[in-house]
Amino acid sequence: MTGVMPEPLHSPADMRRAHVQKLALCHMLEGIADDLPSRVDRLQCLAVAADLLPLLRECHRFEEEVVFPVFARRSGEEDTVARLKLEHLEDQSAAADLSEALLAYGHGRPIENPEAFGYMLRAFFESMRRHIAFERDHVLPEVVDHP
Repeated sequence: MTGVMPEPLHSPADMRRAHVQKLALCHMLEGIADDLPSRVDRLQCLAVAADLLPLLRECHRFEEEVVFPVFARRSGEEDTVARLKLEHLEDQSAAADLSEALLAYGHGRPIENPEAFGYMLRAFFESMRRHIAFERDHVLPEVVDHP
């Protein structure tokens, strides 16, 4: 295991912890991308693949059920919430594809196209980092720091 498996998230203040967990996963994915094509650790690929979807699902569930309703109520930004939810669906779809590729490599299959795999990794973690930055800058101040 990578150590980023989520503990249950309950209050809007837990969003910071969720961001730390997702950023740790992004860091591991970046390490895999940097090690392509020949230095990739197969066991790390298996561990990241095992954690990726459960972590995203828990974080997204928490944000959509706990955080986003508070944000929408305080900010009136229903369109922003709809966009963030759409990004969650896109991230989960990309994470499923990425997990499949990580599992295949982790189980001994060669990386057919290291450049494409690296692009896939980087596109995913860069998108996730942008999403987290937006939430940190715009959502968190409304739901945590707001009286």
